[in-house]
Amino acid sequence: MKIKTKLRLGFGFLFIIVLSFGLIALFFLNELSDKSKVILKDNYKSLKYVASMRNLVDENTFPLENNKAQIFEQNLKNEGENITENGEKSAYQNLNLAYRTLQNSSTNSIKENGLKNLRSALQHIEELNMKAIYDKNELASAASARANLYISIAAVLSFLILFTFIVNFPGFVANPLAEFSAAIKQISRKNYKQRLNFTNDDEFTELADSFNGMVAKLNEWENSNLSKIKSEKSRIEAIIAQMQDAIIGLNEKGEVLFLNHLAARLMNLDEEKIIGQNATELIKKNELLKRIIKPETEDKTLKIFADEKESYFLLENREIIIPNYEEQEEKALTSSSKSAGSVYVLKNITQFKELDEAKTNFIATVSHELKTPLSSIKMSLKLLNDERVGSMNEEQSQLLTHIKEDSDRLLKITSELLDLSQVETGNLKLTFAITKPEDIVNYAIDAVKFQAEQKSINLELNCDRNLPNVNADIQKTAWVMVNFLSNALRYSAEKSKVVIDVFQKDKFIQFSVQDYGKGIDEKYQKRLFERYFQVPTDGQNKSGSGLGLAISKDFIEAEDGKIWVVSAIGEGSKFCFTLPIVG
Repeated sequence: MKIKTKLRLGFGFLFIIVLSFGLIALFFLNELSDKSKVILKDNYKSLKYVASMRNLVDENTFPLENNKAQIFEQNLKNEGENITENGEKSAYQNLNLAYRTLQNSSTNSIKENGLKNLRSALQHIEELNMKAIYDKNELASAASARANLYISIAAVLSFLILFTFIVNFPGFVANPLAEFSAAIKQISRKNYKQRLNFTNDDEFTELADSFNGMVAKLNEWENSNLSKIKSEKSRIEAIIAQMQDAIIGLNEKGEVLFLNHLAARLMNLDEEKIIGQNATELIKKNELLKRIIKPETEDKTLKIFADEKESYFLLENREIIIPNYEEQEEKALTSSSKSAGSVYVLKNITQFKELDEAKTNFIATVSHELKTPLSSIKMSLKLLNDERVGSMNEEQSQLLTHIKEDSDRLLKITSELLDLSQVETGNLKLTFAITKPEDIVNYAIDAVKFQAEQKSINLELNCDRNLPNVNADIQKTAWVMVNFLSNALRYSAEKSKVVIDVFQKDKFIQFSVQDYGKGIDEKYQKRLFERYFQVPTDGQNKSGSGLGLAISKDFIEAEDGKIWVVSAIGEGSKFCFTLPIVG
């Protein structure tokens, strides 16, 4: 039977019960009403007629006057038409005879006897009706008691039937749903052996058959893919174990999912015992693990004692993002993802670090060795230019000028390489001193004034008065300004201008050098401060080593400042840096 049919029959049954109870109650109420009407309608009229006639008899003498006689005869007629009880007709006839006798008699003895018979007839009619009222009242009371009994019995039966229906009928729907809910919970726990068995021929039976078919398919899929999943898991674990990098993985709860042998050895952890433990508790006892999971600095390079020497590792952290298949609150279909944990990889870069240090030491050595002969060459060039040694022709003077320019350029490059080696080896030493910003700028302008005069370039200084002091290495900061100004003069046209701005911005002093040359393409701007990077030129300007801006960046950042560039093709370039004010 279909669920819809069950519901229709159930509610139809309820309707019949309620209708039956209503009809029973209505039947007995109508019966009581009819009996009450009989009591009030017939016997009450007879008593009324008798009372009216008795009043006429008591208040008047016979024969009655015409108007009184008419009233008496009308009531007598009405009583004759309202005879309802046994013996009332005989009493009525006696009453009629006595009245006629009194009305037509003239002797006192006959009147006295007739009056006695009249009163007796009236009393008899009255007694008959009073007795009828009492008897009918008793019948009505009995009918009322019977009606109360039957209605009570019907009410109790209806209550029992309805209560039984209320208790049992919802089970036809609720019990199968409860079984479905329990079965679905078992499926969510991957218990694919769960089955539902319904014998009723309804929708629940059809749904249970479909559910069982689905579970069978899931069980088949689980069995067919379980071995494949285990195989893939073993293969992935083998790959992770054989990797040359240290790897540790955490789930979204911060629990350790996996780590390979190298990671366990570096962090001095037991690979088998650590799986499943919370990383928050582990980092309290393991400083290296804390540096990996919660690094205190942005430096991704870690120095770890491994392989009986200090080794260097590059830390990489990748968050695992997976599709989010959880129920969404909104009804619209949305695509979302969520984090499933993180993977930390330590790449061994010791070999590269050693090569980099060797390169830095080589550059420092070569630069230092080149600086002495270059200084000697410059001295010799100065002596050759002295006319006391002897005069030179114009061609010889030009050759000496070119040699001087090249030697200056080589000396500048060697100085930059020495500064770079100090930065890379961590031996950069800054001599901080509290100084005025305008002193740094004036020192840099004096250093490039001759170069500006040669190209007739106007150096325009805009410096706010009474600027706060800065705590900086005066020599190295001025070197940065000189580098900015030298680049600006190199790429500016003759008889143009270079603008130097110095002003306070928040808690910093901002220095900037603005030229109006060709500008720098946006694709090169992000790499300007990289080492050895040079912007491609048109051949008119000699390029440097590609180290000046990189070293400038190291100097400024070592002084807790920031450095950047703003440029556009055809509008020139503006190089800026900031230094924190004192106090």
